[in-house]
Amino acid sequence: QDAEVVRTRDPQRLAQCDVVVDVGGEYDPERHRYDHHQRSFTESMRSLRPDKPWSTKLSSAGLVYCHFGSQILAALLGQPEDGPVVTALYDKLYENFVEEIDAIDNGIAQAEGEPRYALTTTLSARVGHLNPRWNDPDQDTEVG
Repeated sequence: QDAEVVRTRDPQRLAQCDVVVDVGGEYDPERHRYDHHQRSFTESMRSLRPDKPWSTKLSSAGLVYCHFGSQILAALLGQPEDGPVVTALYDKLYENFVEEIDAIDNGIAQAEGEPRYALTTTLSARVGHLNPRWNDPDQDTEVG
C-alpha cells in the first residue's frame, strides 16, 4: 500500500529494493527477485508448482503470479488460499490471461499446428483501452 515504485536498471539502486521485478538478471524468490532474463532460466508453472499443468516458460509477470496470485486472490475474495474458489480462479486467470503474457514476453509462438495457449486479447489492446478515444475532446492521458 505504501510501496514506492522505482524504474531503474542501476544495480546499486536495485540492491536497495525490497522487491525487484523484470530487471536485475536474477530469480531468487527468497530475496524477492523476479526476473526471467537469464539464459539459464527455464521455469514454468509446472516446474515451480508440479500440481499445475502449464509448461510455458514464465515471464516476470508469471513468476509474480506463481508466487503471489493465490494469496492475492484469497485476500480479495475473503476465501482460504487453498480453497476451491481461489484454486479455480487462480487456474482460470493463469490459463486465460497470464499464460498469454508469459508466452508473448518469451517469444513463444501460439502454435506450430495446434495452439499452445489461448489468445483471447492482447496486452496492447488492454492498454489501448486506457487511452482517450481519438475524438475525445480531453486528450490528457495523465488525468485519472
